Amino acid sequence: MHLIDSHCHLKSFLDKENLDEILFRGRDNGVYKLITVGTNSQDWECYQNLSEIYSGDIYYTVGLHPCYVSETWINEVEQIAKFWSSPQKPQALGEIGLDYFRLPQNSTKASSIRTLQQKCFESQLKIAVELGCPVVIHSRHAFDDCVSIINESGIDWSKVIFHCFSEGPKEAERLLKLGGKASFTGLITYEANGVLNQSLKIMGKNNLILETDSPYLTPIPLRGKRNEPANIKYTAIKAAQILNLSLEDVSNFSVTNTIDFFGL
Repeated sequence: MHLIDSHCHLKSFLDKENLDEILFRGRDNGVYKLITVGTNSQDWECYQNLSEIYSGDIYYTVGLHPCYVSETWINEVEQIAKFWSSPQKPQALGEIGLDYFRLPQNSTKASSIRTLQQKCFESQLKIAVELGCPVVIHSRHAFDDCVSIINESGIDWSKVIFHCFSEGPKEAERLLKLGGKASFTGLITYEANGVLNQSLKIMGKNNLILETDSPYLTPIPLRGKRNEPANIKYTAIKAAQILNLSLEDVSNFSVTNTIDFFGL
């Protein structure tokens, strides 16, 4: 079984000086390519360097995650386009979007943060349209607003992927009709998240894309431990059960779809 981890964050492993061990364990479990996803200017050059060192194995993206948006977000966003001028270009702009989960209870402060996130999101989508590149969307408790802002940006929905999809069937159907993609994490292995089974079925095998979001969201049976790319096999096994497919089919469909979307 060969798999691609379409969304992980490798800097934490690099900082702990065990990245080679993590990559070896991933390859030993069938993970032959991964995409390490940028969240702020502190990891962009790091990921660009990794993609050069591990060319053909590690790919990267650049984007300002909504939880890192501050009053000075413009200074960071202005740096994004330059990465597409380098020989080792990113595969997508992301992860970008909206996160309303951690908003403060104070309504004034919450409104201010939402406004900052939305303006930053709009600005990054504009860059993506100019570059003609795919975008990786982070949406937490903000699906409707994300869809609205994406629609207004004019970006081609075929270039849009909602990572770590955690919405229900209604949202999955809406995303599918718009022409967007969704990637699924170890969340589908949690019994409490059974609604995701229906969402995954709606997206279907022809849109199947898997990710770990490691070091977060460790799948069953390893929940409670630090996640890593090798663990995507458990998500693949669960996806096979939900979609009534063989592991070989899950491997083939998810790899093909990931390569096609990100242009690997």
